[in-house]
Amino acid sequence: MLNGLYSQLGPSATTIIAVSVMLLLGFLMTRLTSLLRLPNVTAYIVAGILIGPFCLDLIPDSIVKGTDFLPDIALAFIAFSTGEFFKLDALRKNGVKVVVITLFESLLASAAIFVLTFAVLRLSLSFSVVLSALAAATAPASTLMTIRQTKAKGDFVETLLQVVALDDIIGLVAFSAAISLAVASSSGEALNALSILKPLGINAGVLLVGALFGLIMKLIISKSRSSDNRLIISISLLFAFCGICAMLDISPLLGCMSMGTVYINLSGDDKLFKQLNYFSPPILLLFFVRSGVSFDLNALIKPSGAVGSVPLIVIGILYFIVRIAGKYAGAFLGCLSVGKPRKTRDFLGMALIPQAGVAIGLASLGARTLGGETGNALNTIILASSVLYELIGPASAKLALYLSGSYSNKIEEITQVEETEGGEKKSDVQILIERIKKIQSELPPENPAESAFTEAAENYLFPKERRPGIKRNKR
Repeated sequence: MLNGLYSQLGPSATTIIAVSVMLLLGFLMTRLTSLLRLPNVTAYIVAGILIGPFCLDLIPDSIVKGTDFLPDIALAFIAFSTGEFFKLDALRKNGVKVVVITLFESLLASAAIFVLTFAVLRLSLSFSVVLSALAAATAPASTLMTIRQTKAKGDFVETLLQVVALDDIIGLVAFSAAISLAVASSSGEALNALSILKPLGINAGVLLVGALFGLIMKLIISKSRSSDNRLIISISLLFAFCGICAMLDISPLLGCMSMGTVYINLSGDDKLFKQLNYFSPPILLLFFVRSGVSFDLNALIKPSGAVGSVPLIVIGILYFIVRIAGKYAGAFLGCLSVGKPRKTRDFLGMALIPQAGVAIGLASLGARTLGGETGNALNTIILASSVLYELIGPASAKLALYLSGSYSNKIEEITQVEETEGGEKKSDVQILIERIKKIQSELPPENPAESAFTEAAENYLFPKERRPGIKRNKR
């Protein structure tokens, strides 16, 4: 029905209606998945599949091709927000240990996938190296969402957040090297040291440019700026950096992480990250829905000649299982080698299962670079496995947080009070009242995210110069 309507409309109307359909149906799908306690990412991908060419076919192919920039923009927001967790004081505390753990779990997962695809399944070298590089990445959004919901804290949580953030850096560096190797392999060029060192040099340059953008952001965004102008400046710098990366045909992920890291360490301003988190959901929704629309169901059930003779659905299921095993074993060995506590060693791998945003974004970039059946197969496997990871990932992360003692549902474990007074044991009611009062005293006075959003809305509706008793600030 909509396709018939699209044919009678101009390109502008077609684009507007298609985008509105993607936004609305993506939102409606979250109403269903929330009943099953599934993450929004799963809802967005499923919504995209339903409105894609293999089901309802509600989105024209021209819209999918015309929104090629969405993976870059989505990765920029994801990566910038990840940079918030690279605070120098936290890195000094656990820096070396976290790096060792991350190297173990990410590289072991990648090595296991490479052995599976290239040595066992006899798939092509170009496909195997890229897919194995993607295995290193973990979804920071799912893990962070679970930590916020449970209000977990402690050494396990700090280690987990830093490992997840470093995961994506290692994943990107490995992905960049893998793409170069894959392109050289598929084109018949001889592999040499330059083909490996070149992407590493490019990523080092991207890191430096991203750090420069973070410094510029700190200099421009002063405390006297209004909330709406802070948002405009930060988004314009993120888009400008993405544009430079797109012009050079490189991923903006590492540079945006560097930008966020430099900004948070120079300014200590975490409110900007919260404001961006309110702006980014529609962009991320469109990105994931578009990924679902691009999902090739036909390719999933048949072999891809450019990759090998094994059906993609078999590759996807094996990738799903082997990556989990590699992540868990690597995290266990990494924690063991640096002397982490037993609970961290036993359960960290369970919290590293989720894989969505970064991996899907990199898969889209990889599919664009490799092209043809190889690129399509890569995108199909990552999307299919990401749905599975998002089905069990948040639940496994929550279980890991609970088993590690990072949070509890028992009030006596949440807060401790003296159970005796003057040598006499207090009544259960007295102890309960004291626990409640202690919890209330430890609560923050306000929700920073709600405060950031409210302040932005107030500044828009009631500019400071129109508020009585408030002097006009520099805009």
